[in-house]
Amino acid sequence: MFKTLLRQIGDYKKDAILTPVFVVLEVIMEVIIPIMMAAIIDYGLADQSIGKVVAIGLAMIGAAMLALWFGVESGRTASSASSGFAMNLRQAMYERIQTFSFSNIDKFSTAGLVTRMTTDVSNVQQAFQMSIRICVRAPIMLVSAMVMTFLIHPRFALIFLVVIVCLAAVLALISSRANPTLRRVFHEYDELNARVQENVNGMRVVKSFVREEYETGRFEKESEKIRGLFVSAEKLLALNSPVMQFSMYSCILLISWMGAKMIITGSLTEGQLMSMFTYVINILMSLMMVSMTFVMLIMSRASGERISEVLAEEPDLYSVPHGVKEVPDGSIDFEQVGFAYPSNPGKEVLNDLTIHIRPGETIGILGGTGSAKSSFAALIPRLYDATRGEVRVGGIPVKDYDMASLRENVAMVLQKNVLFSGTIKENLRWGKEDATDEEIVRACRLAQADEFIRDFPAGYDTRMERGGANVSGGQKQRLCIARALLKKPKILILDDSTSAVDTKTDALIRRAFREEIPDTTKIVIAQRISSIQDADRILVFDNGRMEAAGTHEELLGSCPVYREI
Repeated sequence: MFKTLLRQIGDYKKDAILTPVFVVLEVIMEVIIPIMMAAIIDYGLADQSIGKVVAIGLAMIGAAMLALWFGVESGRTASSASSGFAMNLRQAMYERIQTFSFSNIDKFSTAGLVTRMTTDVSNVQQAFQMSIRICVRAPIMLVSAMVMTFLIHPRFALIFLVVIVCLAAVLALISSRANPTLRRVFHEYDELNARVQENVNGMRVVKSFVREEYETGRFEKESEKIRGLFVSAEKLLALNSPVMQFSMYSCILLISWMGAKMIITGSLTEGQLMSMFTYVINILMSLMMVSMTFVMLIMSRASGERISEVLAEEPDLYSVPHGVKEVPDGSIDFEQVGFAYPSNPGKEVLNDLTIHIRPGETIGILGGTGSAKSSFAALIPRLYDATRGEVRVGGIPVKDYDMASLRENVAMVLQKNVLFSGTIKENLRWGKEDATDEEIVRACRLAQADEFIRDFPAGYDTRMERGGANVSGGQKQRLCIARALLKKPKILILDDSTSAVDTKTDALIRRAFREEIPDTTKIVIAQRISSIQDADRILVFDNGRMEAAGTHEELLGSCPVYREI
């Protein structure tokens, strides 16, 4: 985990290295100051020499000013390094997610990935900042102060040694018990984020069914789970503070008692006892800082593991080296293809499918819910890989293609497509980044979208709200069809993508396809017969199998499933 995370420091290594250097210099200055203070008491005041007092006092001021400057610089560099580290982590995760297949996304869930890129990265950022500053300062201060106490009198050092061993045992016990609970907390955060996403996206449904109280109750239940788990973890972590306080006051009492006896016997001076109390405070404050950092590291460990899981995840699908970059034509072949989703590998949703589709052919696909229509379509642009058998496009196995080149030539329009924030023109240019205005208008006319776009006051420069919330379902589908057509694909897949369009407009879209893009292979998945009855062939799916194939008239006479639909 640590190697995976630390690789993301990148250009901020300099600040990450300078921070401990400044911290060490700050500690050195702070360790020197008590010695100077003891010298003032033992030499300046004892000898009643104002010159010594002034000279040592000026040296103390100089050391204090240097300590202050080193402290400020360590804070600046620590902040820079941790912020840059967090930025690199988010960037690395985002880039990794872009390479994920659908099955990789399903493994983590959308809400889980959002939590990892926000809450988890913030936790790791804080822990990293504390690690390069406090985790360096505290041990060095602890060791330095221990060495100084040993030089003053070895017996004092033994007191601290015993306390440190006891504290280490307690902290190890807390860590072993708290970390599993905190991992469960972050899992519940994923569930909470998913609940919020679901509720916000479905707000219209919630209000139309007057289910606000029910949804509030579900959210409260998830929040209560997180609260309960946090309380369980915090109960363990809360033991840290009283243990530290007890250790601190025990040390002060023991040193006061032993120091008083030593001064009476003459084995310790007043100045040494004064510096000893300063070192006691330094040692105990260092232990307190170690303890605080320890708690933060426990909390961030679970976050670090979750981030590492994303960075270490290998995409299920990848392009082969020197993959084919040219798709010869829009022909499609399925040879004894079987397919099961990675989440349930034992259950095939597509069984023994064999079909040849000619370039430019229009294929209609019909079937009930769960009959594997969308699964069939997803195998063509290689959104998933077939479990067995072979899928070919243009006569070449899809696995032999450069994946980006294959998908550039296969355009998919889904029932629930997404429009992004920006203008209509910017959304359409997702299909072709350098598309001219003339190309955009032509694609929109084919998709029957040009008319309603021109009705907007700003026309093609109309801004889309996130998800296309300011257009109707049918308008959104037509914009998505236009976006796909701009790619000028060799294969166009419409997965129930005219379900929100009226039958007249649907007919106009089909006619435009037939007349304007005759060489493009068209796969039309639909629920209504009118959308596919003019197709060259219609494939009827039932329970993952292709039951029949033929024209509308042929299937009416030979396929009971088709007649029933």
